Amino acid sequence: MAHGPRYKVPKRRRREGKTNYYKRYIMILSKHPRFVIRKTNKYIWVQVIVAKPSGDQTIASAHSRELITKFAWKGGTANTPAAYLTGLLAALRALEKGVKYAVPDIGLHRAVRGALVFAAIKAANDAGLKVPLGEEVVPGEDRIVGKHIAEYAKILREKGVLETRFSKYLEKGLDPEHLPEHFEEVRKSILKAYGVER
Repeated sequence: MAHGPRYKVPKRRRREGKTNYYKRYIMILSKHPRFVIRKTNKYIWVQVIVAKPSGDQTIASAHSRELITKFAWKGGTANTPAAYLTGLLAALRALEKGVKYAVPDIGLHRAVRGALVFAAIKAANDAGLKVPLGEEVVPGEDRIVGKHIAEYAKILREKGVLETRFSKYLEKGLDPEHLPEHFEEVRKSILKAYGVER
């Protein structure tokens, strides 16, 4: 640990790896709601948040668990297709509350091209909620619908080890090779639930 009069102790949430205060300050100065994406190894959260002097106020939120409980999603809850669907759900709820524009907040996640945080932001734009996003960082359509997972499952099936890697999918009755079709079904059911026909 550093010592001396010039050493500055970082704020607690920065030490815990939860908040980048410099980025937060810039986003709050914009005076726009934040489209917040957070992920763990198991789940994805997407929220639309407004900063107030009394504290942050959540206008709309979605959790990838809701895909299972409300929309019969049988895939993983922390992958790119799940991120897109969770972002879509949060954006539709924000639009219902009258939010039209938000700034992206990916927190301390690294901004890597094709990362799932950008899939969630793309979903918001597809829903009609304007969130700034560079086209060069968006995951490809094949990745968003889960074709890469289906192709991986096909390779594993040929090797005879599909059941060990995709046991949860198979328990729920989903053949991982049919994930892109299942993704489209769930996407349509989310849009239908919020009165959007596409």
